[in-house]
Amino acid sequence: MEYRYRVALAGNPNVGKSTVFNTLTGLHQHTGNWPGKTVENKTGIFRCGDREYAITDLPGTYSLDAHSPEEAIAGEFLRGGEADCVVVVCDGSCLERNLLFALQVLSLTGNCVLCVNLMDEAEKRGVKVDGERLAEMLGCPVVLCAAGVGLGMDALTKAIEKTVGAPPIPPKTYEAYGRDFVTVAHTLASACVRTAGLPDAKDRRLDRILTGRITAYPVMAALVLLVFWLTIRGAGYLSAWLEGGLGFLVGYTRTLAVGVFGEGWWISLLWDGVLATLCQVIAVMLPPMAVFFPLFTLLEDSGYLPRVAFNLDRLFQRCGACGKQSLTMLMGFGCNAAGVTGCRIIDSPRERMIAVLTNAFVPCNGRLPLVLFLAGAFCTAGLGMAQASDGMKAVLLTLCIVLCTLMTLAVSGLLSAFVLRGTPSAFTLELPPYRMPRIRQVLVRSVLDRTVFVLGRAAAVAAPAGGMIWLAGNIAVGEGNLFQYITGILDPVGRFAGMDGVILTAFLFSLPAAEIFLPLAYMGYCGTGILQMESAQGIWGLFAAQGWNGVTVVCVLLFTLFHFPCSTTLLTIRKETGKWRWAALAFVLPTIIGYGLCCGVRFIFG
Repeated sequence: MEYRYRVALAGNPNVGKSTVFNTLTGLHQHTGNWPGKTVENKTGIFRCGDREYAITDLPGTYSLDAHSPEEAIAGEFLRGGEADCVVVVCDGSCLERNLLFALQVLSLTGNCVLCVNLMDEAEKRGVKVDGERLAEMLGCPVVLCAAGVGLGMDALTKAIEKTVGAPPIPPKTYEAYGRDFVTVAHTLASACVRTAGLPDAKDRRLDRILTGRITAYPVMAALVLLVFWLTIRGAGYLSAWLEGGLGFLVGYTRTLAVGVFGEGWWISLLWDGVLATLCQVIAVMLPPMAVFFPLFTLLEDSGYLPRVAFNLDRLFQRCGACGKQSLTMLMGFGCNAAGVTGCRIIDSPRERMIAVLTNAFVPCNGRLPLVLFLAGAFCTAGLGMAQASDGMKAVLLTLCIVLCTLMTLAVSGLLSAFVLRGTPSAFTLELPPYRMPRIRQVLVRSVLDRTVFVLGRAAAVAAPAGGMIWLAGNIAVGEGNLFQYITGILDPVGRFAGMDGVILTAFLFSLPAAEIFLPLAYMGYCGTGILQMESAQGIWGLFAAQGWNGVTVVCVLLFTLFHFPCSTTLLTIRKETGKWRWAALAFVLPTIIGYGLCCGVRFIFG
């Protein structure tokens, strides 16, 4: 007979808590929201012997005293006594600091297991933990483990099994040490932790370079340039293969369908609309994502991205915003909707709103492939080069990211000064130790959690959007079709800003997903109402034949960087803020700025 018990997984951020959760539960997990809250929770199932355990991964927190919605959720859950066992995860390399939170939990319930994680890294740094003595002094089981490599996980499950099977244990009082948790943590660490020299001496040397006032920004720029160069170089090979393969697939299956069913409107709708759009989005999006996301995850896994946030913190503080906005901005490069959701980590409602409204000023993964395409087009058209080099594209893309960061800072400062006034708040940013990236886990996370997830979301939008695009291109309006009718209306507005009606219509119709801009613009210029698979060179050749030049490319590039976010992001803003007016402002604000920049370029250089 099986019994179900509830286990809570708690701990500070950056202690490998999610790795412990994933190792225990495998694929037997799901993500949802806490009842009545927008804070996400992850729940999974694991078995040990004849028992079944439901484990909940609580939000990472430094204290049970609520300073954010996440900390409030964790505190309420632990105080409610819903868990039969609480597993407190700590980082073995900085145990004393993590013990502060563990002592708070032990003061609530004695049914705890202390999981000292990342021991493989701690030992490399000369740190040794006496788990048996620590367990004796704390009065609860202590397990030393390294969840990333599976070390100690069996011992952890056995400790959980023993704890839930024991009678309820009263909370600890620590009279022998005094009531001050800082004193208790120091006493425990002094007795149970041994270090060989300074465990973070190497980190300090690296931080002098990576976070130094003089060297931090050049190093950031160099790393961004390297990541984009590798992305462009790697994506080029994969893109050529995908374009040919998917183009053949669309044409071959369409021929088979016509041979069986005959030519008909529904054949054209499915193959020339839905399938062609879907394949075009995959061919454009997948190559850069397949390279960019693993590289980005490697930087994240190595501990460098928190240093980027640390470097940018000073700039955001000067703009009257919260330094945590730098973290949400980095999330936005993956997905603006995820970046908006990540703004929950900002405690101040005023500063959280600033971060929400400016997140779309950084290009998400859906816009990055288009920016890459336009970077190559600019180098070809604007500089008179026969073929743009990967290095030149990477430099231009890096400059675009710098421009987006500066624009985010500028708009944040304006919002703070004139719309959302207030005093900037302070916060604690923990810099985790540098780690050797785990290549296998990085590839799995970047491919499954990011590339496949984002591509699946884009495909889910692109398929029905392809059908709507086909209808817009085939519904007769006057002497043309609906797409051409809208293009004619928007043409004067587009040409005033160095673009044209086809470009603005393509941007408007790509509201569901920025990834479908290229097939939309291609269809608009062809005027056939039929989407076709085409290589990047073929698309650029058609655009050049339609009068695109260096000014046009710059204007389209600027409007790609600064225009309304996708519908998913707008709906997320509505959900997070509870007001449509903030979603409307998030739509209008970047669009006005982008259009204004395009007008300036057109009048100066056009």
